[in-house]
Amino acid sequence: MQVHLSNPKRVVEVTGPLRVADLMGQLELNRESVLVIRGDTLVTGDVTLNDADDIEIRPVISGGSV
Repeated sequence: MQVHLSNPKRVVEVTGPLRVADLMGQLELNRESVLVIRGDTLVTGDVTLNDADDIEIRPVISGGSV
């Protein structure tokens, strides 16, 4: 599968099938600090990703009140 990361911007090839939680461990990312997107859908840590999947990982951005 292709995994598109945005910070820093890069594409990583990863062999599946692999659970999202395991992918986070392999990429050394904190699951709580990123959004994992397959197509147009956010996926949770227990979802299994396959070789044909195109995954985007975005950092979570939060804001406060002004």
